[in-house]
Amino acid sequence: MAPPRNVVKIAVQMRDAIPQLIQLDQAKPLAAVLKEVCDAWSLTLPERYALQFADGHRRYITENNRAEIKNGSILCLSTAPDLEAEQLLGGLQSGSREGRREALRRLVLLSSDMTFAREVISRDGLQRLGTIIEDGDDLGEVLALALRTFLELMEHGVVSWETLSIPFVRKVVCYVNMNLMDPSVQPLALRLLESVTLSSPALGQLIKSEVPLDRLLVHLQVMNQQLQTKAMALLTALLQGASPAERKHMLDYLWQRNLRQFIYKNIIHSAAPLGDEMAHHLYVLQSLTLGLLEPRMRTPLDPYSQEQREQLQALRQAAFESEGESLGTGLSADRRRSLCAREFRKLGFSFVLENSSREDKHECPFARSSIQLTVLLCELLHVGEPCSETAQDFSPMFFGQDQSFHELFCVGIQLLNKTWKEMRATQEDFDKVMQVVREQLARTLALKPSSLELFRTKVNALTYGEVLRLRQTERLHQEGTLAPPILELREKLKPELMGLIRQQRLLRLCEGTLFRKISSRRRQDKLWFCCLSPNHKVLQYGDVEEGADPPTPEALPEQLPVADIRALLTGKDCPHIREKGSGKQNKDLCELAFSVSYDRGEEEAHLNFIAPSKREFHLWTDGLSALLGSPMGSEQTRLDLEQLLTMETKLRLLELENVPIPERPPPIPPPPTNFNFCYDCSIAEP
Repeated sequence: MAPPRNVVKIAVQMRDAIPQLIQLDQAKPLAAVLKEVCDAWSLTLPERYALQFADGHRRYITENNRAEIKNGSILCLSTAPDLEAEQLLGGLQSGSREGRREALRRLVLLSSDMTFAREVISRDGLQRLGTIIEDGDDLGEVLALALRTFLELMEHGVVSWETLSIPFVRKVVCYVNMNLMDPSVQPLALRLLESVTLSSPALGQLIKSEVPLDRLLVHLQVMNQQLQTKAMALLTALLQGASPAERKHMLDYLWQRNLRQFIYKNIIHSAAPLGDEMAHHLYVLQSLTLGLLEPRMRTPLDPYSQEQREQLQALRQAAFESEGESLGTGLSADRRRSLCAREFRKLGFSFVLENSSREDKHECPFARSSIQLTVLLCELLHVGEPCSETAQDFSPMFFGQDQSFHELFCVGIQLLNKTWKEMRATQEDFDKVMQVVREQLARTLALKPSSLELFRTKVNALTYGEVLRLRQTERLHQEGTLAPPILELREKLKPELMGLIRQQRLLRLCEGTLFRKISSRRRQDKLWFCCLSPNHKVLQYGDVEEGADPPTPEALPEQLPVADIRALLTGKDCPHIREKGSGKQNKDLCELAFSVSYDRGEEEAHLNFIAPSKREFHLWTDGLSALLGSPMGSEQTRLDLEQLLTMETKLRLLELENVPIPERPPPIPPPPTNFNFCYDCSIAEP
């Protein structure tokens, strides 16, 4: 007879004792379960003990998370979290350095558990750790462990970063500014200051005033990837918290100190692979730098502005300097005004040098082209848009020269004139030309060329004829033929091909993916891994360290049976997106967010995801939909199905090449006047 649904078979371990195999009744209070386990080992005072998961981060079992215990789970009996916290915090007062070190090592391991963290915080654990950090008696492992434990406790969000004292923050700043520090201390100190800067504007101003930019530049130039990453994280946090004027001043100073050249040569082109977190911070740095152009982008033309009038006059003189000098000498004021008007008219409707000899109908409007190209570049480079919390889409070319936007404009205006000539365009074709130029620039930027010269080479190779060819190829791939027989064949192929896509999605879930944890305050650098079991019955997941290889399914501590999943949620319906609010900066998170709701006892719980990319979002939501028996409706599924249909249709039609396929099936001929040609089987042969 099968056990009731709320009874699970588990093992309970204890050091120096024979494990117990028990049937855990989930309806029984946890205190009663603990008493039974302690009685089996003849232990008194069961309230002094608690159950933990034996693997992973050894999380404590509570009434809130006990539903995560499944058949086959392995638990261990350990000291209750309140007593454990009391003992370890007492160990921090130990007179011996080794005693404090051992207490801190244990605290680091347990502080990621919310239950234990609350017990530590309620016993003034943060203040005790803060005392160790402020005293700075040991600048080696003890200080590093204290900083790591402090960060783990603060990441739970129980205590606000704004409550930290100014002396404490200044002491951490000292560790950042100090020379010859233990290499494990400064990355942790930088990480702490980054969190403070992003969470508290007042303390952020203090950090900005006391951490010199030159000091961050020193950390960036150390060949230690972790230190470089944390220094870049604090730098971008300080830039984000600065006013526009302060940000411009800071960036001008950093460029003068050759930060751009160092990033380009020693970080982007380093022998070590670029980590995801560093890629994100380079994206933020690029966005903030380009954001300095936003005020000029949003400044309208003022006909009464003397400064703008002088700029227009300077542009006219640069374009027609020689002609103005030769023709303007000795002319009257009226004649000179007429000449200037003609030159401005020509400036607005011709590309000054190369187009001046063309017929009027084929002239490229220089002024209009320049304005529209500037608008186009601002759109493609996302000038003025808020920084994403997860994006890593920086352009290596941006760090290859000082005035990247201006250099791109110079390449773009030459490209526009070249494309205008190739299209033999007239004034009426202006919008069409700009569409082609947009496509040329967007396609080339997507290739992420490493230098401006490489960008110039690639974009000039993408001629108007090549754009037409790519468009036609993509259209053929997307549309195929629309003949009714072909459409009927495609419909018959769809179920089989959808089965292949479903199989591929489930295999991708079995391979697993690394996801990042995103808090309500900042972009965290913690990773967790999730995969589907080979039998497609369980989602397995758990935390992993940065830079570590993806774990095997057997090493993952957490499990979620697929049978317990209620529904798949995406976008704004996800609980972790609703908690973050509806700001513009959360738009990118919304597009990558999905959750699965599942039964946890009598309550509904959620497993929340932020996909690393749009493709991973599509693959996971498709795979989870397939597991739940729902349609796979992502854009990626549509594209994959279209590609498979196109290939399979072409394979089926290879023998019909150059044979026209009629739009309608041929008519059925009328029946014959007689059926004398039929063979009568009843007549026996002689």
